Amino acid sequence: MIVQLNEIGVQEEEFDLAALNTRLREGASQYGAVVTFSGLVRDFSDQSLDALELEHYPGMTERSLEKILAEARQRWDLGNLILLHRVGRMTPGDEIVFVGVASAHRQAAFEACQFLMDYLKRDAPFWKKEVVAGKSHWVEQKESDISAADAWDSEQG
Repeated sequence: MIVQLNEIGVQEEEFDLAALNTRLREGASQYGAVVTFSGLVRDFSDQSLDALELEHYPGMTERSLEKILAEARQRWDLGNLILLHRVGRMTPGDEIVFVGVASAHRQAAFEACQFLMDYLKRDAPFWKKEVVAGKSHWVEQKESDISAADAWDSEQG
């Protein structure tokens, strides 16, 4: 029996990308594809972004991430999965999210990685606050993030 990794996490610490890639490949001789995505804090404000502060609801957020992984497994034949998100204070260029997917075939790995990211952006309860010029404001969810995940829903139905 093949044991598949289902790793989710919310953390303040930076990611160890080498260790994450090693975990994705554990017991993965049957996988032909490993796809990863690292999202970075970017400065897209009119003024220079000092920081991005993320908050979450412990327990609820992790359950949401588990549900997203389960949905991906229902759609594709997947191997190891890792979905990690950072919280706390980060500055432009810091990694904020890591998604890793192993699968027997590249198409499933690429699609599942995009799906996981799209659903995370729409469904995971994170609250973002931008700090610009020493003043902070909450960031609203983008319509494009909602539409990207909704497209997967209409594709399914």
